[in-house]
Formats: sequence, C-alpha cells, structure tokens
Amino acid sequence: MAPIIQSLLDTDLYKFTMLQVVLHKFPQTHSVYHFRCRNLEDTVYPLTDILDDLNEQLDHLCQLKFADDELTYLRSLRFIKSDFVDYLELFQLKRRFIHAGLDDQGRLDIWVEGPMVQAMMFEIFVLAIVNELYFRRIRSEQVLEEGERRLKAKIALIQQYEKQQNPADPPFLVSDFGTRRRYSYDWQLHVIKTFHAAVPQIFRGTSNVLIAKNLGISPIGTMAHEFLQAFQALDVRLRDFQKAALETWVQEYRGDLGIALTDVVGMDAFLRDFDLYFAKLFDGLRHDSGDPYEWGDKAYAHYRKLKVDSRSKMLTFSDGLNLEKAWSLHQYFKDRFQVSFGIGTNLTNDMGQTPLNIVLKLVECNGQSVAKISDSPGKTMTDNDTFLAYLRQVFDIQAEE
Repeated sequence: MAPIIQSLLDTDLYKFTMLQVVLHKFPQTHSVYHFRCRNLEDTVYPLTDILDDLNEQLDHLCQLKFADDELTYLRSLRFIKSDFVDYLELFQLKRRFIHAGLDDQGRLDIWVEGPMVQAMMFEIFVLAIVNELYFRRIRSEQVLEEGERRLKAKIALIQQYEKQQNPADPPFLVSDFGTRRRYSYDWQLHVIKTFHAAVPQIFRGTSNVLIAKNLGISPIGTMAHEFLQAFQALDVRLRDFQKAALETWVQEYRGDLGIALTDVVGMDAFLRDFDLYFAKLFDGLRHDSGDPYEWGDKAYAHYRKLKVDSRSKMLTFSDGLNLEKAWSLHQYFKDRFQVSFGIGTNLTNDMGQTPLNIVLKLVECNGQSVAKISDSPGKTMTDNDTFLAYLRQVFDIQAEE
C-alpha cells in the first residue's frame, strides 16, 4: 500500500509552533495520548477493520524525515527559530512510541506514550491516516461527484458573500483547518486550490504546512489544547496553569502568533486569568466550543471592562463551522472585532457520507493526569474522573448534567 503521509510537513502549523516551545521550555516532559471516536455508532463498518492497514501506515510514517527544501521553507517563517529547524533536521518519529490495537471492548485503540517532543507530532498524521483508510473502503464515483457538487455550491455561496461585503467593514476571512478530518490528502488539496483560485481575498490560507508551502499561501495556526493542558502537570500551581502557559508563549514568540485558545477549562475560567497584561499582549482569541455568540459577547464585555478597544482584536472561530455559520458570525461581530474563521470537516470531508468525529488527545503528562473541560457537552476529555472533579473544583466549574 502506498504511504498516505508522504511528508512530515503534511500536518498543521500549530504542531510546529507548539513543538518549538516544548523543545525550548520543557523538553524532558513525558506524555500519553489516547484516541477516541466520538461517533462510533455512525460508522458504516467497524474501525477495527482498518487495523492491519493502519499499522502498515504507521511503519511508513516512522521512516519519514524532513527534506532539505522543507527545512528551508520552515526557516523562512519569521517565528520559527534556527535551532528548532536544526532539531527537525535530525527528527524522525519512533515506532516504539505509538501502538494501535484493540481495547478491552474490542474497539480500535491507539495510544502514544513517550517524550512530548516526539509524541505530540503523531496526532494529525494518525487522524489523517485513519480517515483516509476508512473512507477509501467506501469510495465511489457517486461520492466524488457529490463532493464536487457540494464544493461548487460552496464556491457560489462564498462569491455571493464577497459581493455583499461592505468595503468599510472588517474583511470576511476563511481558512482551511481540515487536515485531521479530511476525506483524503488529494481532496483537501483540490478544495484548497479551488477556494484559493475563486476567492483569494477571502480565503486566507490553510493550517496544512505542506499545502501552504506548495501553493505559496499562508500557513495558519498558533496553539492547541494540549499546549495549555501540559501546564496542568508542570511545576506550577494548578490554579495558575493557564497564566503560566500564556506567559511561556509570550516569552517564546514575543508578539508573533498572538491568538489565545480559551476553552481548556471553559471561557469563564479563561477570562478570570486573561487580565489586562495578556489582553494587551495577545492579538485575539480562538473559539473552539460552546455557543459562539455567547462566547464572543463575553469576550467583548471583558475587553470593555479592561478598557481595551475590541476593534483592534481578532476573534477566530473554529468549532464545527460551515460557510453559512461563519458569515452569520461575521455579520454579528464585524462592528466590534476583526473576525476570521477556520473551517475543517465541512470543507475537507463534505461528501454526503457521515464524517468520523475522531480525536487523539493528551491525557497524561509526567505521570499526572491532565484534562480539558470543554464549553460543549461531550467534548470534555480525560482518563481520570477524580482529577477532572478536582480541576472543576479548583476553577469553580459545574459538572455536566
């Protein structure tokens, strides 16, 4: 079988931006990641059917190294430091850190255990491989035709929005965030090329570094939940983990990559830590769970309370979006914020088949549990309910009904 992942750049930009901080600030950290499919009941066939192919693909993945032109490209990014690229020149994923098999209920089980400077790079590759293996078995000409029909409808819709834009308003900005849930690499590339050709003023880039490099468009991304979660197990008081993570980010990037993720322990707890210092240092906030209108209104009230002009700040929305939702949010917030949108599954896996809702999440650091308490029911993730209860208590968060 041909390798699905053919380049170590075929991942999201935030994997590199987070890895650089980990390497510089806490390189000795040990981590554990677990796979979960949130909609197993919707699969056409059991995910366990792809297990043998998955293990073969993981063997391929762990043979890859960065090519010279890929390293040169990374060096060209202002926020990537030369010593980090020197590290990547030696980088190769180690097969012994990732395991794919069956859990005690006979379901597909994938876990990664090893140094975080290795383990964190597996996530996007693994999710893309699982997706492509799964959908390859149920591919047909009819599915591809339906995907093309839906893509053309999206292009027509976004061109309609482009005509409706008021030049005096903040621009309507859309990026592809769909690597982890894509139908296939080829389809993701086709979608991005199509959008970039049709609406270059609106379509501002992709999280996929390989595609950004090859098409000459902007790679997009800053941080993910795992970065902040890791600080729950580092040498800081648990109550201070968000502030420690944000401070570490600021020290590493000194003004670059200034969009902060808000929902590791919920928006309310985040805002209690996001004081005037951080509000001025960060360019804006990213929404990834909960009601986006309520979230944005809270952000606006917070900036007003701090006497910070919200129109100078960016809200980036990235939770379960399609173009209609993105345009509606843009219209709602455009007078108060700059706004941008990262659309994932609806761009890269809208083929008329039910997409997989799969994740590979950090659950342990340095032998201690870590957790995410999402603003959306069902997205909370931990392997330790006792720690989760303690985290809720520390941040005064009610348990889900």
